[in-house]
Amino acid sequence: MSSPFPLPDAMRRALDLARSAAEAGEVPIGAVVTLDGRIVGEGENRNRRDNDPTAHAEIVAIRAAAAHLGDFRLNGCDLWVTLEPCAMCAGAISHARIARLYYAAADPKGGAIEQGPRFFTQPQCLHRPEVYGGLAQAEASMLLRDFFVARR
Repeated sequence: MSSPFPLPDAMRRALDLARSAAEAGEVPIGAVVTLDGRIVGEGENRNRRDNDPTAHAEIVAIRAAAAHLGDFRLNGCDLWVTLEPCAMCAGAISHARIARLYYAAADPKGGAIEQGPRFFTQPQCLHRPEVYGGLAQAEASMLLRDFFVARR
Protein backbone atom coordinates (compact mmCIF):
# COMPACT_ATOMS: atom_id res chain seq x y z
CA MET A 1 0.00 0.00 0.00
CA SER A 2 1.45 3.35 -0.90
CA SER A 3 0.79 6.69 0.68
CA PRO A 4 -2.16 8.70 -0.73
CA PHE A 5 0.05 11.78 -1.12
CA PRO A 6 3.56 12.35 -2.42
CA LEU A 7 6.17 11.46 0.16
CA PRO A 8 9.51 13.20 0.51
CA ASP A 9 12.27 11.21 -1.18
CA ALA A 10 13.96 10.58 2.16
CA MET A 11 10.89 8.83 3.63
CA ARG A 12 10.41 6.87 0.42
CA ARG A 13 14.05 5.70 0.71
CA ALA A 14 13.50 4.76 4.38
CA LEU A 15 10.52 2.61 3.32
CA ASP A 16 12.68 0.94 0.65
CA LEU A 17 15.30 0.19 3.31
CA ALA A 18 12.60 -1.25 5.57
CA ARG A 19 11.55 -3.61 2.77
CA SER A 20 15.18 -4.61 2.29
CA ALA A 21 15.49 -5.38 6.00
CA ALA A 22 12.38 -7.58 5.85
CA GLU A 23 13.80 -9.50 2.88
CA ALA A 24 16.90 -10.18 5.00
CA GLY A 25 14.75 -11.48 7.88
CA GLU A 26 15.11 -8.34 9.98
CA VAL A 27 12.27 -6.31 11.49
CA PRO A 28 11.37 -3.94 8.63
CA ILE A 29 12.62 -0.57 9.77
CA GLY A 30 14.59 1.85 7.63
CA ALA A 31 16.19 5.21 8.40
CA VAL A 32 17.78 8.02 6.40
CA VAL A 33 19.76 11.06 7.54
CA THR A 34 19.63 14.11 5.30
CA LEU A 35 21.48 17.42 5.29
CA ASP A 36 20.13 20.22 3.14
CA GLY A 37 17.86 17.71 1.40
CA ARG A 38 20.57 15.23 0.39
CA ILE A 39 21.10 11.80 1.93
CA VAL A 40 24.27 11.63 4.01
CA GLY A 41 23.56 8.35 5.82
CA GLU A 42 21.12 5.49 5.72
CA GLY A 43 20.46 2.25 7.49
CA GLU A 44 18.11 -0.62 8.04
CA ASN A 45 17.73 -2.93 10.99
CA ARG A 46 20.77 -5.24 11.18
CA ASN A 47 20.43 -6.79 14.65
CA ARG A 48 20.35 -10.42 13.50
CA ARG A 49 22.85 -10.07 10.66
CA ASP A 50 25.40 -8.25 12.81
CA ASN A 51 24.59 -10.00 16.13
CA ASP A 52 24.37 -6.48 17.53
CA PRO A 53 21.52 -5.33 19.78
CA THR A 54 22.37 -1.71 18.96
CA ALA A 55 22.13 -2.14 15.17
CA HIS A 56 18.74 -0.43 14.89
CA ALA A 57 18.12 1.38 11.61
CA GLU A 58 18.47 4.79 13.27
CA ILE A 59 21.85 3.93 14.84
CA VAL A 60 23.16 2.49 11.56
CA ALA A 61 22.05 5.63 9.68
CA ILE A 62 23.48 8.01 12.31
CA ARG A 63 26.83 6.18 12.27
CA ALA A 64 26.93 6.34 8.47
CA ALA A 65 26.11 10.06 8.45
CA ALA A 66 28.73 10.84 11.11
CA ALA A 67 31.37 8.93 9.12
CA HIS A 68 30.33 10.63 5.87
CA LEU A 69 30.37 14.12 7.40
CA GLY A 70 33.43 13.51 9.57
CA ASP A 71 31.68 14.75 12.69
CA PHE A 72 29.76 13.07 15.49
CA ARG A 73 27.52 16.12 15.77
CA LEU A 74 24.93 16.07 13.02
CA ASN A 75 23.86 19.69 13.42
CA GLY A 76 21.28 20.69 10.84
CA CYS A 77 20.54 17.09 9.84
CA ASP A 78 17.12 15.47 9.63
CA LEU A 79 16.36 11.84 10.47
CA TRP A 80 13.60 10.01 8.59
CA VAL A 81 12.57 6.65 10.07
CA THR A 82 9.72 4.24 9.44
CA LEU A 83 8.95 3.53 13.12
CA GLU A 84 8.89 5.72 16.22
CA PRO A 85 12.37 5.43 17.79
CA CYS A 86 12.99 3.52 21.01
CA ALA A 87 14.73 5.02 24.06
CA MET A 88 18.20 3.93 22.87
CA CYS A 89 17.70 5.56 19.49
CA ALA A 90 16.16 8.68 21.05
CA GLY A 91 19.32 9.04 23.13
CA ALA A 92 21.49 8.73 20.03
CA ILE A 93 19.33 11.29 18.19
CA SER A 94 19.77 13.73 21.06
CA HIS A 95 23.53 13.17 21.38
CA ALA A 96 23.99 13.55 17.61
CA ARG A 97 22.08 16.86 17.74
CA ILE A 98 19.67 15.86 14.97
CA ALA A 99 17.59 18.94 14.10
CA ARG A 100 14.36 17.27 12.97
CA LEU A 101 12.94 13.77 13.38
CA TYR A 102 10.30 12.48 10.97
CA TYR A 103 8.82 9.07 11.68
CA ALA A 104 6.06 7.05 10.05
CA ALA A 105 4.35 4.61 12.42
CA ALA A 106 3.84 5.07 16.15
CA ASP A 107 5.17 2.27 18.36
CA PRO A 108 2.94 1.83 21.43
CA LYS A 109 5.11 -1.05 22.73
CA GLY A 110 8.63 0.29 22.31
CA GLY A 111 8.40 3.90 21.17
CA ALA A 112 10.00 6.56 23.33
CA ILE A 113 9.10 9.79 21.53
CA GLU A 114 5.34 10.20 21.86
CA GLN A 115 4.81 6.89 23.67
CA GLY A 116 6.34 5.48 26.84
CA PRO A 117 9.04 7.66 28.39
CA ARG A 118 8.65 10.56 25.95
CA PHE A 119 12.40 10.94 25.96
CA PHE A 120 12.65 14.45 24.54
CA THR A 121 10.37 15.89 27.26
CA GLN A 122 12.62 14.72 30.10
CA PRO A 123 14.69 17.38 31.90
CA GLN A 124 17.83 15.24 31.45
CA CYS A 125 17.49 15.46 27.66
CA LEU A 126 19.97 18.12 26.58
CA HIS A 127 18.93 18.39 22.93
CA ARG A 128 15.39 18.13 21.58
CA PRO A 129 14.79 17.87 17.85
CA GLU A 130 11.60 19.02 16.20
CA VAL A 131 9.40 15.92 15.87
CA TYR A 132 6.91 15.08 13.13
CA GLY A 133 5.10 11.75 13.38
CA GLY A 134 2.64 9.92 11.18
CA LEU A 135 4.24 10.50 7.78
CA ALA A 136 3.58 7.31 5.70
CA GLN A 137 2.08 5.69 8.78
CA ALA A 138 -0.22 3.31 6.87
CA GLU A 139 2.54 2.02 4.60
CA ALA A 140 5.06 1.53 7.41
CA SER A 141 2.45 -0.12 9.65
CA MET A 142 1.51 -2.55 6.90
CA LEU A 143 5.16 -3.54 6.36
CA LEU A 144 5.49 -4.33 10.06
CA ARG A 145 2.14 -6.11 10.32
CA ASP A 146 2.83 -8.29 7.26
CA PHE A 147 6.31 -9.15 8.55
CA PHE A 148 5.03 -10.36 11.93
CA VAL A 149 1.97 -12.16 10.52
CA ALA A 150 4.28 -14.17 8.24
CA ARG A 151 6.33 -15.27 11.26
CA ARG A 152 3.47 -16.45 13.45
